[in-house]
Amino acid sequence: QVQLVESGGGLVQAGGSLRLSCTASGRTFSTWAMGWFRQAPGKEREFVAAVNWSGGLTNYADSVKGRFTISRGNDKNTVFLQMNMLKPEDTAVYYCAADLSRVVLTTKTPTYWGQGTQVTVSS
Repeated sequence: QVQLVESGGGLVQAGGSLRLSCTASGRTFSTWAMGWFRQAPGKEREFVAAVNWSGGLTNYADSVKGRFTISRGNDKNTVFLQMNMLKPEDTAVYYCAADLSRVVLTTKTPTYWGQGTQVTVSS
């Protein structure tokens, strides 16, 4: 059974940092793209960042460029999201996702989703 499990969420003041982690299990994800989405209360889920299977290609939503960095662990089954200079509008539930295609992961519904981790940024 495939599982994506997020961790690292929490409460932080504006301007602070958090690092989210997502560990995938149930299959080998070394050839899969992985990424992050978020959903704020009353809003639709939106794309945040994605990384290809090797870690060499990344893309970001305009709202997080220059502040967030996505990376993969050496085992390729883990993906991280380093979030710096956090703003109150970054408050959301953050979801890990995986798909064979980074383009599909970014623009359509990824194959696998995690359960989400709450990030709250206070002003």
